[in-house]
Amino acid sequence: MLRIENLHINYGAINAVKGINLEVKEKSIVSLIGANGAGKTTTLRTISGLIKATKGSIKYFGKEIINLPPNKIVELGISQTPEGRLIFSNLTVEENLLMGAYTRKDKTEYKKELEFIFSIFPRLKERMKQSGGTLSGGEQQMLAIARAIMSKPKLLLLDEPSLGIAPKLVQTIFEKIVALNKEAGITILLVEQNANFSLAISDYTYVLETGNVVMEGKSDELIKDERIRKAYLGE
Repeated sequence: MLRIENLHINYGAINAVKGINLEVKEKSIVSLIGANGAGKTTTLRTISGLIKATKGSIKYFGKEIINLPPNKIVELGISQTPEGRLIFSNLTVEENLLMGAYTRKDKTEYKKELEFIFSIFPRLKERMKQSGGTLSGGEQQMLAIARAIMSKPKLLLLDEPSLGIAPKLVQTIFEKIVALNKEAGITILLVEQNANFSLAISDYTYVLETGNVVMEGKSDELIKDERIRKAYLGE
């Protein structure tokens, strides 16, 4: 579905991502783990077209997308939930969701999408007329994910979905991510510092350190690896 080859990304003189290769298979959950500054968010933002790569290839269903603008990438079926949620705090929950559907041609069909979203995130239905800024951190994260779903993506990029959320809600957020994958068949590329959860729900994992992929493999195998357990699971 998504194949990245020899991807280099520079910030001025800094080589933030140094020739990484990764693949995301359709209907899977793939995670990127690593410390701050490893290049995880930079990689997602480059896939979305928000950052321009220095060189390399990003192919989506065989189509090169590395030079496409962000709106065209969304239209192809790739949506991102950004780090920090970035919802429209002055708009209602319903208005935020409608903003997520801005690229869709089938405007009359959005109600069906809302029904699906409310089946996954019933709390949002209860808060339809509330402004986004009045929601809790966990509810805002649900809204950010739901807003991305409104564009009917085939591939969802999730950047730190547990960041700033009360611990008791983190489990709920990850359960919702699994539901989106299993029930809606949405492929997910997940960046997450909570390696325990990330490894537990994903099929395959890449470990990034200072812009390089230093390890990769099936998540259920990596979670048993002593190096991973020491570096990322606090053991």
